[in-house]
Amino acid sequence: MTENHDAQADPQPDPQAIAEAVGRGMYERDHCARSHGIELLEIAPGYARMTMAVRQDMVNGHDIGHGGMTFTLADTAFAYACNAANESTVAAGCSIVFPAPARLGDRLTAECREVHRRGRSGVYDVTVTTQDGTVVGLFRGQSARIQGKVVELG
Repeated sequence: MTENHDAQADPQPDPQAIAEAVGRGMYERDHCARSHGIELLEIAPGYARMTMAVRQDMVNGHDIGHGGMTFTLADTAFAYACNAANESTVAAGCSIVFPAPARLGDRLTAECREVHRRGRSGVYDVTVTTQDGTVVGLFRGQSARIQGKVVELG
């Protein structure tokens, strides 16, 4: 009688569980996100949703939210989405437009979705909105996969 090795093979890792482990691991080491009050709300393969309140120290000389802060939130969501498969990935380039200003006290939400990924490259779109749905940032990021894993999976 022969053994059936296939029946004993480890099941494929769950992509959602991997994404959640990556989210936890990245956030523990993400001093920038934590210092700006950025919170991870949701992560999935090729997807991340994050939030941040516009504080007094994030308002510029025009008394509106500094574009760099909106960019930071969008870029952070991009980072989590493109690393969700546990393949170390960095930004290769990005751009942003600001259709409307953020204001002191706004709660911004950045939602990032993978548009295309092939080989080592990916393209991701992030929409940043206020609590009432006003779009304050439209970000597109290009990613490049590098060597290594984001977290060690048990």
